[in-house]
Amino acid sequence: MTKQVLIVDDEERIRELVQVCLSELGGWSTLTAASGPEALKIAQTQPIDAILLDVSMPEMDGYAVYEQLQANPATQSIPVILLTAKVQRSDRVRFAQIGVQGTIVKPFEPTTISEEVAEILGWNDEVGIGK
Repeated sequence: MTKQVLIVDDEERIRELVQVCLSELGGWSTLTAASGPEALKIAQTQPIDAILLDVSMPEMDGYAVYEQLQANPATQSIPVILLTAKVQRSDRVRFAQIGVQGTIVKPFEPTTISEEVAEILGWNDEVGIGK
């Protein structure tokens, strides 16, 4: 069964790039959202297997989106990977404490992002990536 990944980023070219990489290289279905509120609406109405969530967004940042996902029983079990340009050691500790599945640092390598996602989520065996 094909995994469905929600890509949340306020930058259209990043959304498009990640979408193409995950679809073409990972073989997954993808949905995209340009904002936190849009992402929350999609996550509540669509079957989502994972979310790639930008941290720095106007209106509602990735932390606020994550908190709302965690507060909703319908979305709290969806694994979240943060996409961020700024990752300090203290950030990684904070991410682990709040239960974020993992982080992918921008700029990321387009040819390997699907492998990174699969590795973070433990999907390697399921989708045959990395073999």
